[in-house]
Amino acid sequence: MTDAEKKVPTNFIRQIIDQDLANNKNEGKVVTRFPPEPNGYLHIGHAKAICLNFGIAEDYGGGCNLRFDDTNPEKEEVEYAESIKKDVEWLGYQWRNLCYASDYFEQLYQYAVDLIKCGKAYVDSQSADQIRATRGTLTQPGTDSPYRNRSVEENLELFRRMRAGEFKDGEYVLRAKIDMASPNINMRDPTIYRIRHASHWRTEDDWCIYPMYDYTQCLSDAIEGVTHSLCTLEFEDHRPLYDWVLDQLDVPCHPQQIEFGRLNLDYTVMSKRLLTRLVNEKHVSGWDDPRLPTISGLRRRGYTPNAIRDFCNRIGVTKSDGIVEMGVLENSIREDLDNSAQRTMAVLRPIKVVVENYPDDHTEMVTAQNHPKRPELGTREIPFSKSIYIEREDFMEDPPKKYFRLSPGTEVRLRYAYYITCSEVVKDSDGEIVEIRCTYDPNSRGGTSSDGRKVRGTIHWVSATHAIDAEVRLYDRLFTIPNPNPSDFTAQLNPHSLDVLHNCKLEPSLKQANPDQRYQFERLGYFYLDRDSGSDRLVFNRTVTLRDSWSKKA
Repeated sequence: MTDAEKKVPTNFIRQIIDQDLANNKNEGKVVTRFPPEPNGYLHIGHAKAICLNFGIAEDYGGGCNLRFDDTNPEKEEVEYAESIKKDVEWLGYQWRNLCYASDYFEQLYQYAVDLIKCGKAYVDSQSADQIRATRGTLTQPGTDSPYRNRSVEENLELFRRMRAGEFKDGEYVLRAKIDMASPNINMRDPTIYRIRHASHWRTEDDWCIYPMYDYTQCLSDAIEGVTHSLCTLEFEDHRPLYDWVLDQLDVPCHPQQIEFGRLNLDYTVMSKRLLTRLVNEKHVSGWDDPRLPTISGLRRRGYTPNAIRDFCNRIGVTKSDGIVEMGVLENSIREDLDNSAQRTMAVLRPIKVVVENYPDDHTEMVTAQNHPKRPELGTREIPFSKSIYIEREDFMEDPPKKYFRLSPGTEVRLRYAYYITCSEVVKDSDGEIVEIRCTYDPNSRGGTSSDGRKVRGTIHWVSATHAIDAEVRLYDRLFTIPNPNPSDFTAQLNPHSLDVLHNCKLEPSLKQANPDQRYQFERLGYFYLDRDSGSDRLVFNRTVTLRDSWSKKA
């Protein structure tokens, strides 16, 4: 079935696959893979690769393998691998096979032996600095290693001893024997094995030599029967090496590498190295800090799988790298939550209002819609009493023109309840407003008056008698500039990226807040229950504001 028939937006990768299927290439199979290294948590850029690889495999009736590129034992941990599996599943995808490059260590070693036997690899005794110095430049060819013409027998013996652990780290490497004068520096006898006396999180101390990424990926793809190896654009110059390795060896298949532009998001960083620094240097609370672009951070902030998949679909697949505005991601979650989030009322910066002519010790229930556009979600009952809380910013003692909220002598509508009019302002000895006194119109229940008069302003509220306390965390962009400088990025952190409010007042229905539910706090934004919450403490994270305020700042 073509993309047009499936109504799936096409792109150049799908066009390549469509042509392959038309030519019955790969016997009509489509197998992809997502191959992260378990050395950190996945971020939104990885989400694009996940959606692309799993989505294409799903649409073409194929499969996508989740394969861990675990060839760098000093930086990899079980924690990272488990988080990656959780992220893929949370996004709504299921892998065809769960694979590890370490499962193929013996096969990869034997392939390297085959390269040595056919004169296509040799053991080099030069140091890393010497190899780097003789590699050449973009305009100058490299210089042959003095060990390039070692005999096959000597190379096999040295490689065997490397595996046996007889040498120190860096004492020898195995290099592919290609062309030191190649215009592509990646083809100038690249290292394919190095010595690392480090315990591996899966194979423990079984190995002390580990294959390099370029050598491992193409062979792992071939072993798994991958048909289309999709990777980001920085590997375009590595494709000749990918093909060269496969061409030299008797492998089950020859996958096709296709590169696409990577995702960069403004006002954040996407480099694992920089993200690791943010975590290790305590600039953020951890890998799941809601300010980070990690999938776990977005999940904790309240983003949904639907929103992230929608975002990846919106930005599309291109042949060039680009920077996407944070507002595009925020619009995806706004649209999703506008349709699905239950409405509730909360007051984040409360000031007390006493309705003087309301009966003492009386409480009544007013009916509120759970969603204005989805009546099937029903209604809820909210208590109203003599004392309520409103937002401090919803009152102004000396308001400017066109201020339609509460002020002395003005009348406003309380959402779902009554009209109230400010009659008095109570201040403390420092002149700070501590209480507002009002009167209410008992004939305006439900927000409409019996005489048909109109009120311009509507504000939200909660009953002071029945409100529950909560901590609310307001998150903003992590950096103050769109493109942080990697060399000085910590100096560009936004000091206001997190504002913690401790004295928030919520309507009582939120005492039973569901950790799987997202809420719209009316007029304030979309919020999500944080994992720090407990039976005696509610903590909510603001996922996103109701509107994009940053576009006005720009």
